[in-house]
Amino acid sequence: MRRNAVLLVTISLLSGFGSSAMSLVAGIWILDLTGSVSQAALAGLCVFAPQLIGPWLGGLLDRLPRRPLLIATNLLLAAALLSLLAVRTPGQTWLIFAVSLAYGVSYLLLDAGETALLPSALSERELGDVNGWRSSAQEGMKLVAPAAGAGLYAWHGGPAVATLSAAMPILVAALYAALRLTPTPASRAAAPERGLRAGLAVLAGQRVLRVTVGLAAISIAMSGLTTAALYQLVTVDLGLASTFLGVLLSAQGAGSIVGGLLVGRAIARRGVLAVGVAGAALFAIGLLARCLPWWPGMVAGAVIAGVGLPWTLVAGVTAVQTSTPPALLGRVAATANTAMFGPIALAIPLGSAAVHLGARPTLLAAAALCLAAAALAARPTSRLSEASGPERSVLSGWLGGASGPERGVQPELEGRPR
Repeated sequence: MRRNAVLLVTISLLSGFGSSAMSLVAGIWILDLTGSVSQAALAGLCVFAPQLIGPWLGGLLDRLPRRPLLIATNLLLAAALLSLLAVRTPGQTWLIFAVSLAYGVSYLLLDAGETALLPSALSERELGDVNGWRSSAQEGMKLVAPAAGAGLYAWHGGPAVATLSAAMPILVAALYAALRLTPTPASRAAAPERGLRAGLAVLAGQRVLRVTVGLAAISIAMSGLTTAALYQLVTVDLGLASTFLGVLLSAQGAGSIVGGLLVGRAIARRGVLAVGVAGAALFAIGLLARCLPWWPGMVAGAVIAGVGLPWTLVAGVTAVQTSTPPALLGRVAATANTAMFGPIALAIPLGSAAVHLGARPTLLAAAALCLAAAALAARPTSRLSEASGPERSVLSGWLGGASGPERGVQPELEGRPR
């Protein structure tokens, strides 16, 4: 299993580098070819648009062998990236948009596919650690890859970046093939043909999934809601150079790396519910610290928020992996991804409109919503809604340890073959 853990973290490093480098360069390339800022921004929309069909794409992962599908997706993505070698004129920018859309579809299949594959590659107790390490690897690449991609673009142009990015999924496909998987007989059973309803039913039917996925969705959405507010706070309210936003981004990235390294141990000791609650609360504290009229406070807030946000995400992903029947894991993972990342598409434009009321009111409102969600999630479990164990609060689990459902492991799944 240790070998698989190393391979999976390496996969996150390689895929994170390739996607982060290309995501920045795609917009710059379109801008250079067309001179249109609006067209350059549409490249990002192409990446996020496929989130709307995530639950239906997830059904593929329950009907097809997961590892071959992940390998094929990476190889097709590499082929799509190599098609960018033909881009020379403004009339060929449609290829860049098409590749951005392909990236968006691949994100859905790969994220949900990895979530569904990991329980066959790792033991139950390793899932939290490896999910945290993968989160740290991805955040680390977000700090390094955009600068590397922009530098390579300035040196040799878009085709060079496309070639480098295409090499990443090819290597990732080889690493997927090298994984040693434990057969899970239950996962070979035919999944019920209920499409979207199957994923929603599982998410809604278990409190551990409702709470952790909900906390991640709210926290990620609030990160989008406050984007415009941070721009205004830095450049208008504090009168700092716009480049200071890069300092905040790096500080948040550093916090995310540290948070990713710690979250596995926190899940093992306290459970996914407690970690999700703590992550939402930390993110809210980070937002409040950014309201301070003092730039070191903003940097500290960025670090704290960087720790909290990945905790909510890793808690949600780990809960899905440990609390979902194997035959439905693909569509539940895809539905959970849509639930966690879909709201940000609405939150970003809403935040852009709300910033006209002031930057700090937007930050305070977002922090209040995260704290309210954490407080609701920390309430004792009702015996009417959670019959699998005695009533207890997430706070008591955090202070005194957790077991059973509070650890994100349903009793009926503890003996599931790996």
